[in-house]
Amino acid sequence: MTRVPLSILDLALIGRNQTARDALEGTVALAQRAEAGGYRRVWYAEHHNMSTIASSATSVLIAHVAANTQVIRLGAGGIMLPNHSPLTIAEQFGTLESLHPGRIDLGLGRAPGSDQNTMRALRRDPRSSDSFPQDVLELQGYLRDESRIPGVNAIPGRGTDVPLYILGSSLFGAKLAAMLGLPYAFASHFAPQALEQAVALYRAEFRPSEQLGSPHVIAGINVIAADTHEEAAEQHLHVRRRRVSLFLGRDRSFTDEEADTVLASPQGRQIAEMMRYSAVGSTETVRRGLEEFRDHADADELIVVHASPTLEARLRSVDLLAEAWELAPATVGAVD
Repeated sequence: MTRVPLSILDLALIGRNQTARDALEGTVALAQRAEAGGYRRVWYAEHHNMSTIASSATSVLIAHVAANTQVIRLGAGGIMLPNHSPLTIAEQFGTLESLHPGRIDLGLGRAPGSDQNTMRALRRDPRSSDSFPQDVLELQGYLRDESRIPGVNAIPGRGTDVPLYILGSSLFGAKLAAMLGLPYAFASHFAPQALEQAVALYRAEFRPSEQLGSPHVIAGINVIAADTHEEAAEQHLHVRRRRVSLFLGRDRSFTDEEADTVLASPQGRQIAEMMRYSAVGSTETVRRGLEEFRDHADADELIVVHASPTLEARLRSVDLLAEAWELAPATVGAVD
C-alpha cells in the first residue's frame, strides 16, 4: 500500500504543574522532532479560555516555531475566521509567508473555539459565522492581490498566495471546500460522527480551482505510540481521564477514581466517543491502525494528534510513528 503523508496537529498542551512557557518550549521541540522525522507539516489550533491549551495566539506561535525550524511547513489548523477580520488574518499570514516563504499554511474554521462567554469577550457577533463563505473569499482575494474591497490591500499579504484549507466536522465545511476547490481537513480526532458522509460529499462535488486541481482530504486521528502496548494503554487511560476534567471540570479537577466513574456513565461514554479514531499501542499496532483509518476515511493525508500526556512521551510517539511510516526528510515548498 502507498502510504499517505503524515502531518501533526499540536495544541501546545499545558501539562500538570507546567506553565504556558513550558508548553510553548515543548511545542518547538515537537516541531523540530517532526521536521527531523519527515512529517509534512505541523498545524496549531486556535482555542480560547482553555487552561490546558497554549495555542490561542496562533499566528504568533507559528512565527516562533518557524524561526526555530528550517523546512517543515507550519500553519493554522485552524484560524477561527469569524473571530477576526479577513484583512487582519491576511496581514498576519502574509507576514509569516514573507518571513518564511514556501512554509506557511492557513486552515480556516467557522467555530468560535471557545464558550459563549468567551465569544463575548472576543467581541464576536454570534451571527458572524453566517458570513464565513464570503469572509473566506475576501481573505483569498487579499492574498492573491485580487482584493474584493476597492482600494484595500493586505500589506504584507498581497500576492503571497498563502494556501488555504477548509476545516470542518460537518457537511457545511465539506460543501464549501468542494465549491471553492480547496483542500478539506476533517476534525475526526474529536468529532468523528460525519467523517464518511462529509468526505464523500466533498469528493463528489469538488470543483478544480487555481489552488487545487483535484480533491485533497486530510483526516485527523489521535495517536499514542509507545515502546510497549501496556505503556501506550496506560497513557491512553490518562488522556481519557484528563478529558473528563477538560470538558466537565472548568471550576474543579477530578481524581482518577472520579474520572473513571464519569467515563463509565452515559456522559462519559460521549466524551470517550470523541476519541473514536485513535491508534494506540506499539509501533506495529499503530501503523496498522493508521492504514485502516486511511482507507476508512478515504484520506490523501493524515494529521495526527500525538495525545500522550507528557512531552517526553509525545516526542517518543513522534519518533516511533515516523519510523513505522518510513517517512522521508521534509523539504521546503511541498503544498497540497
